[in-house]
Amino acid sequence: MSLPVTPALRAELCPAGRVRAGINHSNFLLVKPGSPHGAPQGIAPDLALELAGRLGVPIEYVSFDGAGKLADAVGSAAVDVGFLAREAERANVIAFSSAYLELPVTYLVPAGSPIRTIAEVDRDGVRVAVSARSAYDLYLTRTLQHAKLVRAEGIPASYALFAEEKLDAVAGLKPGLLTHARKLPGARVLDGQFTAVQQSIGVPKGRAAAAAYLREFVEDVKRSGLVARLVERHGVSGVNVAPPE
Repeated sequence: MSLPVTPALRAELCPAGRVRAGINHSNFLLVKPGSPHGAPQGIAPDLALELAGRLGVPIEYVSFDGAGKLADAVGSAAVDVGFLAREAERANVIAFSSAYLELPVTYLVPAGSPIRTIAEVDRDGVRVAVSARSAYDLYLTRTLQHAKLVRAEGIPASYALFAEEKLDAVAGLKPGLLTHARKLPGARVLDGQFTAVQQSIGVPKGRAAAAAYLREFVEDVKRSGLVARLVERHGVSGVNVAPPE
């Protein structure tokens, strides 16, 4: 990396003398399910630890049970960095790095559903469960014209809502939907994707030096193969290392 770690950068990026890293425990692809709050395991926690090591400061994990709550914490500077998806609405208050992972998003439909394609979901009368304020909830809120979104707090809760309310579909990260489909005889994951979540690192808007450092950090951990090694180490399938920017 060409950007040096200076006292001024540390003061902007981690003003408390440690990296307060916001982690979303509901994203099972980035955080190992069941790992404790405050001591998470997974791709995102390992990248946060790498960042703290390069800055020469301790790490403090701050755990959240939903992407929306994490986004609020980053935007208000309650945490120094947040490992969450880059999304247009969030970019109003958060400065994002480039993406380090791309996560495909599609729908799961129940057994016997007449819905065969992604395009067929956006019809009058169709109700779709979704994790509230997730990146794909924000995307669908902007793009769906006819279907109705029914929101739950977190990814597991969206699956439960889908089953309990007998909804027509549930939106989610494709690897998780494929796993969940195995628990529901006859359920189908629709082919393709309606978007791809750009998993990134964000800092509060206005911290230009911190944002520049994180952009270079992310590009470096992709080029070096660290992201790919973490994907393999944690046994995560169905995700793609984002291309260089």
